Amino acid sequence: MPARDKVYSMVDVAKHNTPKSLWIAYRGKIYDFTEFASDHPGGDGLILKFAGGDMGEAMADPTEHVHSRAAYEMMDEFLIGQLGGSEKIVSEDWVPDPNFHPEDTDTLADFQRSKFIDLQKPLLAQVWKGGFSKEFYLEQVHQPRHVKVSARLFGSDLLEPLTRTKWWVVPMIWLPITAFLGVLSLAQFNDSTSTTTPLPALSTPTALAGFTSSFALGCIVWTILEYTLHRFLFHLDYYLPDNGVAITLHFLLHGIHHYLPMDKLRLVMPPTLFFILETPFTQLAHVIFPKAMANGVITGAFAFYVLYDMVHYFSHHMRVSEGYLADMKKYHLAHHYQNFDLGYGVTSKFWDYVFGTVLPMEVK
Repeated sequence: MPARDKVYSMVDVAKHNTPKSLWIAYRGKIYDFTEFASDHPGGDGLILKFAGGDMGEAMADPTEHVHSRAAYEMMDEFLIGQLGGSEKIVSEDWVPDPNFHPEDTDTLADFQRSKFIDLQKPLLAQVWKGGFSKEFYLEQVHQPRHVKVSARLFGSDLLEPLTRTKWWVVPMIWLPITAFLGVLSLAQFNDSTSTTTPLPALSTPTALAGFTSSFALGCIVWTILEYTLHRFLFHLDYYLPDNGVAITLHFLLHGIHHYLPMDKLRLVMPPTLFFILETPFTQLAHVIFPKAMANGVITGAFAFYVLYDMVHYFSHHMRVSEGYLADMKKYHLAHHYQNFDLGYGVTSKFWDYVFGTVLPMEVK
């Protein structure tokens, strides 16, 4: 994409507010007047007044400086990109409501206004080719949109189904694997070479105690992973490199969920993605612990992962009025609609309290 077509936000413009780097927005376009300021016929003081900001109607204001048609034409030489954006949806004043459900987005009006993504077309190619600055991308992807039918991520009919996962797929695939690992762990705690015997009912008290403690450790390990992956991988946000590859990967991994948070087919983790994420951790478990304990820890982690995905789906797509799940639903929705920089816990707020990222909420 030509540099002049790159889309910026006002956050980008605001960073360039000195004589050494002087950007100005004007009628939806961004200009770099760094080299021109000293040659400005009215003096650099007039142009520096708007450094890092929007000139608005000042160009045509006779009290500021009368500009000729030639002046407007000359501005084209300094054009570096477009200004995108839309009205702010996420707000610190948003009040959590467990039965909250937003109105559908006017997709055409939103695209014309924001210059971000057309929800009627495959999304990933638009992000890849969009030429968005990192600041503009982050600003837009954290302003939720809502559509009745899941937006397409890929144009390919072969790839698209891999990005959509019904909630019941997670327990259907991972609970049998979890059960197998649990039986295997018990067998190994009983010093058996078989992966199917002895049955749990025949396990010794020592084996049961070993498995139970390993399982509990696995549950705790998952809660830590839930927090750290959400905070430091999915919300890499401000450490994201400012290039198309990084932005596209971010969108594919988690950005799409914040952009379309109520898409019920993208609320649980696709099996392929979870397999990729869990593989290094399960291998690490076998490096750290003996086989019996490692499989017990993995069993607990997998069981809690299934619980996590069910709670996450519930938080976005089920109605509830009171109790622990209602509280966690309000908490997670506040992460999406109030402050995405806080509230990383989905099944529990515990690690948010430990690491100081708890999201204070006004209870409705």
